[in-house]
Amino acid sequence: MKYSQLIKFAFVEFKMLTLKKSQRLTEFFQGLQANQSFRMGQEPRPKDFTSDISYNVASGVAASVDDFMTLVNQANEANERERNMKLLTAFKIYPKAILWSIILSSALIMEGYDTAVCGSFNAYPSFLNVFGIKAPDGTLNIPPSWQNGIGAATNCGEVVGLQIAGFLSERAGYRWTLITALTALIGFIFIPFYASTLAVFLVGELLQGISWGVFQTMTTAYAAEVCPVPLRHYLTAYVNLCWIIGQFISAGVLRGLVNRQDVWGYKIPFAIQWVWPIPIIVGTFLAPESPWWCVRHGYYDRARRSLRKLTRKSRTDEQYEDRTMALMIYTNEMEKQISGGTTYWDCFKGADLRRTEVVCMTWIAQTLSGTVVGGLSSYFYVRAGISTQDAYSLSWGQSAIGAAGTIASWFVLNKVGRKKLMCGGMAVMLLLLLIAGGMGVPSHTSTATSWTAGTMVLLLSATADFSVGPVVYTIVSEIPSTRLRSKSIILARNAYNIINLAFVNVISYRQFNPLSWNWGPKACFFWAGINLLMNVYLYFRLPETKGRTFAELDILFTNKVSARKFAKTKIESLNNSEEIEQLKEASRMQREALIIPSQDKREASANAVAGI
Repeated sequence: MKYSQLIKFAFVEFKMLTLKKSQRLTEFFQGLQANQSFRMGQEPRPKDFTSDISYNVASGVAASVDDFMTLVNQANEANERERNMKLLTAFKIYPKAILWSIILSSALIMEGYDTAVCGSFNAYPSFLNVFGIKAPDGTLNIPPSWQNGIGAATNCGEVVGLQIAGFLSERAGYRWTLITALTALIGFIFIPFYASTLAVFLVGELLQGISWGVFQTMTTAYAAEVCPVPLRHYLTAYVNLCWIIGQFISAGVLRGLVNRQDVWGYKIPFAIQWVWPIPIIVGTFLAPESPWWCVRHGYYDRARRSLRKLTRKSRTDEQYEDRTMALMIYTNEMEKQISGGTTYWDCFKGADLRRTEVVCMTWIAQTLSGTVVGGLSSYFYVRAGISTQDAYSLSWGQSAIGAAGTIASWFVLNKVGRKKLMCGGMAVMLLLLLIAGGMGVPSHTSTATSWTAGTMVLLLSATADFSVGPVVYTIVSEIPSTRLRSKSIILARNAYNIINLAFVNVISYRQFNPLSWNWGPKACFFWAGINLLMNVYLYFRLPETKGRTFAELDILFTNKVSARKFAKTKIESLNNSEEIEQLKEASRMQREALIIPSQDKREASANAVAGI
C-alpha cells in the first residue's frame, strides 16, 4: 500500500512540475488561434487570393508525427519540386510509372470494345437474324424493352463491380483487385458467346459489367497516384484513350464482318475479347502497388520499394525518396485531421461533401451532354437513313477521329485548364446537337439531310473525345482527397451508371427505335437542352485544378475557396506560413513540457514522500 502511495504522489508531483509549461503552451495555442482569426477577419483581400493550411489541421498533424519540423520541411521541398517540375524532367524521372500506368489502364480497352460491340448489335445483320423482330416497316429490330434491359444489366453489373472494387482495393490493393476482375472476365465471356436467347445474353452482359466496374475505378485511381503533377493529366486522360481504342478495334471488326450472315458474324467479335486478359494480368502482377495506397495503410517500407520501381534510379537518390515520402505522409496526416475516416460515409462529411458532389455531377454531365448520341452512332446512322455498310464505316472513322481528339487534348489540357475545356467542349456539342436535330424536322428525309445529321454526330463524337471524354477522368482523379480517392471515384462512376440505367438508356433507345417513339434525329433537341443545364452547373461549381498538388487541393477545399477563385488563389509554401512557423515553436515547447523531471527534482519528491 505504501509503495502505491509513493507512485501516486510521484505522478502528482510530475504533473505539478509540468503544469506551468503546459499552461504556457495552452496560452500560446490560444493566442495563435485568436491571432489567426483576427488575420482572417481583418486582412484585406489582395487581387490574387492566398490560402494556407489552417491552424487546427496543422496542429493536429504536429501532434501525430514524431518530428514535425523535419517532416514539413521535407514535404515542402517535395511539393515545390513537383509543382515546378518540367514535363521533360517528369518523363526522365518517371518512365517506368508511365509504362505501368499504361499497362493497367489497358484493361479499359476491353470495356470500350465490348460496350461498343453490344451497342452496335442493335443494327447488326447477323445478330438481328438470330434475335431480331420485324418492325412495321419490315426491318428487323431488337425490341426496345430488351435494348433497355441489356443496357440496364450492363449498368447494374458495373454498379456491383464498383462496390466490390471499393471493398477489395482497401484490403488487397489496386493490383490484386484488378487481377481478380480480369480472371473472372475470362469466364464471363463464355456466356454471351454461347447465348441462344436474349435472356442468356443479358445475364452475360450483367456479369461482364461487374469486371468492367472494377476496371473503371482501379485504372483511374492508379494512374493518378503513380505520377507527378506534370504527367497526371496525360495518364488519366489516357484512360479515355484506352476506351476509344477498344471502340476503334470493335468498329473495325464489325465492319469486316458486317456482310457475314451466319452466327459467327456476331460470335467472332465476342471471341476476340479472350485476347486481352492474360497479357494484362501478367503486366499487372509485375507492376508496383500505388505508393499512396501503401502510405494510407502504414506500409512505409513497401511505399519506398514502389517508388523505386516507378522512378529511374539514375535520376533519384535516397534524399529524393525521403522528400517524396514526407509529402505523401504529410498529405495523408493532413487529410486524417480534416476527415479521419475512409468509409463511404466520410465522402459526405465536411469538405469532402463538396468534392464528392463535384466529381459525381461532372461524370453525370458527361453522359448528359449528348455523348449518348455518339455512343449509339451506328444505330443513329441507320435510323437517319444511311445504309448499314456506310453506317459501320462511319462508326469506324468516328473511333479513329476520337482517338486523335483525345491525343490532341493532352497538349491543350494543361494550357487551357480542365474547366475551360469541359465547358467549352459542351458548348460546341450543344451547337452540333441543334444542327443535327434540325435535320430531322423535314417530314421526308433526303440523302442530304441524312448525311448532314450523320456528319454532325461524327463531329459531336470527335468534340466529346477531345473535351468531355478525357477531361472527366482527370477531374475525378484530382478533386477527391487521397484517402477517399478510390471511394469518391466509385461514387461518381456509380452516379454515372445509375443515371444511365434509370434515364439515358431508357430514353435514348425509345427515341430512336421505330417500334417505340421513333424520333430519329429530332432526339438531338432533347439532349441539347440537358447539355445546356449541365453546362450552367459546371460553370458555377467546377473548380480549376490545373497544376495543383494533392496537398494544395486539400488546403483549397478545407478553406472553402469558391470555384471561381480556385485558379487565382495562391498557396503559400507548406513550411513558410505563419501558422507553421508558430507550430514549429510550439513543437519545441511541447517537447520541453514533456521532459521527465530532472534527477534533483525526483530526489526532492522522494524526500518529500519519505518525510510524510
